[in-house]
Amino acid sequence: MRNVCVIVFLLVSLLAAGQDLNGVWRGKLTQLPGGCFPEYNIELHMNFVITANTMSGKAYDYFDTSRYVKLDFIGRYNANTKRMVLMENDLLASHIPESCVPCVKTYDLTWSKSGNQEVLTGECRGREWGGYSPCPGYKVILTRVAKPDFPVEVEQSPDMAEQQKKLKLQPRSKEIVKAITVNAPEIKLDFYDNAEIDNDTITVLLNGNLLLYRKMLTAKPLTITFNAAPNTDYELVMYADNLGTIPPNTALLVITAGAKKYEVRMASSEEKSAAIKFRYEPPPK
Repeated sequence: MRNVCVIVFLLVSLLAAGQDLNGVWRGKLTQLPGGCFPEYNIELHMNFVITANTMSGKAYDYFDTSRYVKLDFIGRYNANTKRMVLMENDLLASHIPESCVPCVKTYDLTWSKSGNQEVLTGECRGREWGGYSPCPGYKVILTRVAKPDFPVEVEQSPDMAEQQKKLKLQPRSKEIVKAITVNAPEIKLDFYDNAEIDNDTITVLLNGNLLLYRKMLTAKPLTITFNAAPNTDYELVMYADNLGTIPPNTALLVITAGAKKYEVRMASSEEKSAAIKFRYEPPPK
């Protein structure tokens, strides 16, 4: 009997560790007395690394889509207790009345499921942006939703975000090389030179966000990893910075999503950029 219990425990732990929290979560923040409004909408865009139980993303606190604050957050998830702690960091946008002060919050949430509905419940506390005065506490109830109220963004490194502010690419047409539907959220993209190494360099954008800038293609891969939100369309564009010594600029792209791999050959020129479309559709539960 003891061996059976151990096996059951291990199976439950493995299933918990594989819990996919990627996607859009939306609900209400019910504030204790003292806030600007008694109740807010909240939308979290969650990027969850299952293998590390870490997360990052964007948080939108809003009355409606024209009156909102946007912050980024990081956090960790305990797969055994199904509890997560999320910490907001930077205020990225504020479109609220001048009499209201944005609050930077820390969330203590627990995941649960009833039927087909996934729920995050808990509370959060914080401080006023730009100061140390505490904000009133909030009760939080979020459910996973298929369609966001705000656009889902692709995560960038700080260096790429700064580089994009200075980016000036010549307008070019696009050719969709392939459309791929994957059933795992964590996607790895490896770019190799497709033939003879001839000093091709590329710039890569995903949904308009700069992820590689003027990197040379060689036999060693240029690697991008990103988490795809469920039922969201992504478009990757490979822009040729030059044509190397053997035009056009060509690359072999190896895509890894879960246990599946895909190989795509891409060619970009000074007139046209190669592009690929992605869509993550979770398998039926």
